[in-house]
Amino acid sequence: MKISGRARRIEPFHVMEVAKAASRLARDFAHTDRPMVFLNIGEPDFTAPPLVQEAAARAIRDGATQYTHATGLESLRERISGWYAQRFGVQVPARRIIVTAGASAALHLACLTLIEAGDEILMPDPSYPCNRQFVSAAEGRAVLVPTTAADRYQLSAASVQAHWGLATRGVLLASPSNPTGTSIHLDELRRIHEFVQARGGITLLDEIYLGLSYDDTYGHTGLGLDDQVISINSFSKYFNMTGWRLGWMVVPDALAPVIERLAQNLFICPSTVAQHAALACFEPQSIAEYEQRRSQFRARRDWFIPQLDAIGLTVPVMPDGAFYAWADCSQLCRRLGIADSWDFAFEMMQRAHIAVTPGRDFGTAQTQHFVRFSTASSMAQLQEAAGRLKAMIGAAQ
Repeated sequence: MKISGRARRIEPFHVMEVAKAASRLARDFAHTDRPMVFLNIGEPDFTAPPLVQEAAARAIRDGATQYTHATGLESLRERISGWYAQRFGVQVPARRIIVTAGASAALHLACLTLIEAGDEILMPDPSYPCNRQFVSAAEGRAVLVPTTAADRYQLSAASVQAHWGLATRGVLLASPSNPTGTSIHLDELRRIHEFVQARGGITLLDEIYLGLSYDDTYGHTGLGLDDQVISINSFSKYFNMTGWRLGWMVVPDALAPVIERLAQNLFICPSTVAQHAALACFEPQSIAEYEQRRSQFRARRDWFIPQLDAIGLTVPVMPDGAFYAWADCSQLCRRLGIADSWDFAFEMMQRAHIAVTPGRDFGTAQTQHFVRFSTASSMAQLQEAAGRLKAMIGAAQ
């Protein structure tokens, strides 16, 4: 059977391949005194808080499970609008908010709406691998622009201008970013957006970690710039609803009916039960719970990253958001006689029973020297992992 060129262009998602290998090894270690510690997947160890779970059960019990409007429940769109106003002081009318089947569906819809065959989209290197695959699925081409720690692993207006070409259609940025946990300063984002707008381009902004910011310098939505920024968000990360597959996008008024038409045909509607549950995310009791959890994520970051630095897994830029540590393992690879971060990750699984994500997925700008740790696991798990890493490295000296 002939496979389409579109499908052949989609690269493997190595994060998941590593996860499968870790799961296989975990079965072998399950009954030992050192079961696998999973620091590879960006998934909060918290689940949806009580009010959200109760709202889902109530929706099922009351039969509120049939199709909704393709753009989502009006009441949920209003709640999201209110969250922007209360949390960020930004007025985003509900008519510009489209609820989707996860942030993935939102990115898919945005790319299908805006990208023609051959269009190029500038993205930072490193960046989340699936984002460039959405561009590819829309027949476009992701152009990865190398970044460094000095750039906080983000694009700047100067780098966007330097790499803008005849085929460039726009930029796809993430703030905070996966895998680095770093954000773009709002002033720099404004300069990028103004340059893109002057060339008739599009500014796509992945803000799925927006609620998980720890530094007042950052943590501001790009939606405050103007109504032409397209923001992608999700209930997965800050709201702890990963498996519920619910997200949203904010689009200019002119795009809303176009995206609605696509959503009707491609997705019918987001999960009805998840939407009814998500209404409870914005209750004061739930927000208080989320903020308490955010403080825990920050405490984990503040404890774990110095541990990595102390053993030679240097994190060049302290993350200001999300729950990742982008650690340079090149020094340890040389000491241990290991080729690169891919082999280092598998050595960690075998020797220390710790699963992490090698840099291969995230680009080509020195990513072979980096591994990504997820600090979304409990403090106890992070402490266990740090102890094992120290023992592994000490035994090899």
